Amino acid sequence: MLAGCNKPKDEGQGASEFVPNLVTKDIQDGIEKHIEEQTRLGEGYFKLPFDDKELRLKLVRVHTEYLANLGPRRHFACVDLANIDGDVYDVDFFLAGDPGKMKVTETTVHKINGQPFYVWKQKRDKTWHRKPAEEAPPDLLGVIKGLDEFEFLYKATLPEITGNAHMWIPLPSTDSFQTVEMKSIKAPGEQQILQEREYGNRVLFLKLGAEDSGKTVAIRFQIHRLEKAVYASQTTVPEQYLKAEQLVPADERFRSIAEEVVMGKKGDLVRARAIYDHVIDRMRYMKYGSGWGKGDAVYACDARTGNCTDFHSYFIALSRAVGIPARFAIGAAIPSERNAGGIDGYHCWAEFYTDGRWWPIDISEGDKCSSLSTYYFGHHPANRIELSRGRDLVLEPGPASGPINFLAYPVLEVNGKPAKAKVEFSFNRNIPDKL
Repeated sequence: MLAGCNKPKDEGQGASEFVPNLVTKDIQDGIEKHIEEQTRLGEGYFKLPFDDKELRLKLVRVHTEYLANLGPRRHFACVDLANIDGDVYDVDFFLAGDPGKMKVTETTVHKINGQPFYVWKQKRDKTWHRKPAEEAPPDLLGVIKGLDEFEFLYKATLPEITGNAHMWIPLPSTDSFQTVEMKSIKAPGEQQILQEREYGNRVLFLKLGAEDSGKTVAIRFQIHRLEKAVYASQTTVPEQYLKAEQLVPADERFRSIAEEVVMGKKGDLVRARAIYDHVIDRMRYMKYGSGWGKGDAVYACDARTGNCTDFHSYFIALSRAVGIPARFAIGAAIPSERNAGGIDGYHCWAEFYTDGRWWPIDISEGDKCSSLSTYYFGHHPANRIELSRGRDLVLEPGPASGPINFLAYPVLEVNGKPAKAKVEFSFNRNIPDKL
């Protein structure tokens, strides 16, 4: 069962009563119908009382990876809704009823702009209960220390293909902190594994045709991952990570901001921490509107909002502006509070270099949970997988659109034009559920 829900008790259904078989699509339809009806009644807004005010919300997305059937006629949904001021609220809904007849029984604001008010903890009776975020241990806030091991499933479903198509998918590599065993690749079309030269990424390249429309790519990996702390540089030339990139420019604007942030600070470690704190103070974690999610440092600087790619691109631009090498990597954060199920998309992070060592950081996670902001300055937890590293990736053959900005979700082109595949990440630790 997915985390994020209270498992209600069976409230006395008779043994002979028929309970319809239910799938997550039924739950999604039920919560979307509820939000649509309430939005109509709210004159275009989903109205929700919260913290002595009334939120006026618009639907952003249903977290399909967290939809759950809790028992007979008991269901859970997690939904992102944006307020008129731009803040994004993660709202938990509990529903009751059969497909087509579900009613919402409880509505609770779980997060604002990624920052949780509470977390979920599973008890020995397998029920889930809320725990205030400020009282939560690291494992309930997304951190597994030491080591972690899990199977990771990368799944992509192809859209309609009207001609020739090409697809590029990241293949994680073994390094000092993660060991990767590829268990299986099931993919249509002609396959080739490419090696990206500058950062050493491995990429699965597919040649596809109209006959592959609607087919699925499924790749299974077994991952053994160590918590990453500060580590010595090996063969990398740090100066490589002072260069500008397409969406991480080196210009006077970033230099001016960075110099002001680090004024009076001595040593790159202290200066990097000042930049880290500046990004947390300046930006809000918001996936709303247009422009976010590209890792555009200029957008992040102007909008002061974005997701993990924007947080870390802004940090990298500022660090490089004052001579601190910094680099980007992307993959997925594996849930720590449960042992199987869906994953909420990709996640990225960064590292900076000083005194012969690389310092791993994760600013967007440090921003979400202030109690972990010190941990994330110098650590990446064990429960994650790195899919690729670097920006502006050059491959041969490569996309018609040019170098790849970053590679987590697949890059797909149909007749030389960008197209999208439906992507799903999931995992399984292959151990009994935590108590």
